[in-house]
Amino acid sequence: MSKSLGSRKRRAATALVCVMGLLGVPGVGFGQQPTPAQAPKAQPARKTPPAAADAEVSAAEAKDALQRAHSRFKGVKEGKNADYIPSLAKVDPGLFGIVLVTVDGRVYSVGDSESPFAIESVSKPFTLARVLQDVGAAKVEKKIGTNATGEPFNSITAIEQNKEANRPPAGNPLVNAGAITAVSMVPAKSADERWTRIHDTLNDFAGRELPVNEEVYRSESATNTRNRAISWLLKSYDALPGDPMEALDVYTRQCSVNVTAKDLAIMGATLANGGMNPVTGKRVVDSDNAQKVLSQMLTTGLYENSGDWSFTAGLPAKSGVGGGIVAVVPGRFAVATFSPPLDKAGNSVRGQKAVESIITELGGDIFSSGGAKQAARSGGGVSGSR
Repeated sequence: MSKSLGSRKRRAATALVCVMGLLGVPGVGFGQQPTPAQAPKAQPARKTPPAAADAEVSAAEAKDALQRAHSRFKGVKEGKNADYIPSLAKVDPGLFGIVLVTVDGRVYSVGDSESPFAIESVSKPFTLARVLQDVGAAKVEKKIGTNATGEPFNSITAIEQNKEANRPPAGNPLVNAGAITAVSMVPAKSADERWTRIHDTLNDFAGRELPVNEEVYRSESATNTRNRAISWLLKSYDALPGDPMEALDVYTRQCSVNVTAKDLAIMGATLANGGMNPVTGKRVVDSDNAQKVLSQMLTTGLYENSGDWSFTAGLPAKSGVGGGIVAVVPGRFAVATFSPPLDKAGNSVRGQKAVESIITELGGDIFSSGGAKQAARSGGGVSGSR
């Protein structure tokens, strides 16, 4: 090697070391030669989130997780049925069903998974999906709002606070004020046409014709004085287009639709699948709108307890005072539960516990940065179908 060539190589090596020092490589600075002890250590391999590494849930994993959750929490006696709606107060508080549906259409269930109950507020995300599809996200954000209120789902105070703060009075689409406003925004020439569009949307999400529970509808219509006050207050603030009592009636009928835990799981799996029903193969809404619905479920789906839910469970969910909960792991599966006794915020007590248990086992927390699913333990008594 010539002297000049060796000199050039030494200068290049020195320059490289200087650049490494500027970039903050540990132990290397200007004029320093890297030694084995000073060389940067190899970084440990980053753990891959379960949702990406193992999105496929096996039949054994699903069945075992559902069975363990059902066995563990079926004896929980906390909470009570919604008693401000007489027909809901009469529902058997011992009913408890869990269903998991994957984005490739597999269905797993345990317990009272086929028992019908009133969908109530779990209907709200799906009407929101209809409105997003029909009028667009910008109008929803401007007319209804998207922020959590921190108040109960039927709060009048929240409406006043939003108005005073120059925010949309309704708050967000998953509280009563916002949901009634969402109904009024569905394009239609009459109340019947508006109801048909909403009902058809719920049917498409569930993959079957969902009946209206007429007893619940009559019971709610006779006792919904607070929702009447909410509707007229929104109208007084020019926040509710059209006839407020017409919008309220359609909303009340929407909440009175009967579903099963299986229906809710399929509906949730349709959101998890980007708006395409994984059982029927029908596209219900665009993927962008499905994503926006899930974002609202994450931040406002369990009313004033939504922050606690996101902190502990870490995934979008929606509850209803009929005892239903649907929780969604985007791109993977949805879990739905039915158990009538509620906590003070209006969320099923057993349902929350069951979903958290299943998500822990199957790795569904959307904020998880890694970690393997818990080792599967043997279980039985869970039905699985395609």
